[in-house]
Amino acid sequence: MAETSNNSGQLAVRLVTPDRVLLDATADAVELPSMSGYLEALYGAAPLLAELGAGEVRLHGGTSGDQKFFVAWGFVEVLPERVTILAETALKPTEINRSEAEQQLQQSDKLWTEAGDDGQKYDDANALRREAEEKLASAEGKSA
Repeated sequence: MAETSNNSGQLAVRLVTPDRVLLDATADAVELPSMSGYLEALYGAAPLLAELGAGEVRLHGGTSGDQKFFVAWGFVEVLPERVTILAETALKPTEINRSEAEQQLQQSDKLWTEAGDDGQKYDDANALRREAEEKLASAEGKSA
């Protein structure tokens, strides 16, 4: 894991999926998509554990420079000196397959139409749609 000294004013940031470690660096600030909206972690922040939503992780400064990653579903742990992101899916914007994301969007529409009276199916369709929309926005550099 990236090492920082207590006086550096930078966060050690690690982005991990079940398949790989995508990032192990330092940053001045990290923006994260939580299930309740975007949050920003800075050095010295109060500890926090949050459920990760679908969207972009944005890193500013540090050894990471300014970088963006698409992430979907998982958890983030924020501690005063480090941020650990455990994501089900994490991709660099250049790794996103747009045609697959568009198919995912169409699949979400189909699931939504077929949901009937099942609230869980609507939730699943909406989550799939959100992930597909955020993937496409990230790939196109248009994420909010």
